Amino acid sequence: QVQLVESGGGSVQAGGSLRLSCIASGNTGDVRYMGWFRQAPGHERLGVADIDIGSSRTWYSDLVKGRFTVSYDNAKNMVYLQMNNLQPADTAVYYCAAINGYYGRWPVPGAAYKFWGRGTQVTVSS
Repeated sequence: QVQLVESGGGSVQAGGSLRLSCIASGNTGDVRYMGWFRQAPGHERLGVADIDIGSSRTWYSDLVKGRFTVSYDNAKNMVYLQMNNLQPADTAVYYCAAINGYYGRWPVPGAAYKFWGRGTQVTVSS
């Protein structure tokens, strides 16, 4: 099992920045992919960014490309999501997810992720 805990959410004005963190614990040795997802009230969960820890390959939703950056610190077992130029449409609960072992599709679909954090709220005001 892998446990994930997100932090770094908060309230900012449009144009501001936040950095989300997600620390992984437990059986992290086999974790290969990590992702960030978000869900706004009344909307479905959407993939935001993926990172392949083995190759550092990244993927971004078109909604955030150029504004968000995902990264991983192997020594700390932490994945980050740097969010710049935040807009009200980015308001959502952000979730960290992880999957162990090799997965044959890229980006990894949300339904394939096995481990999930509880989420952190990001609110962007205009």
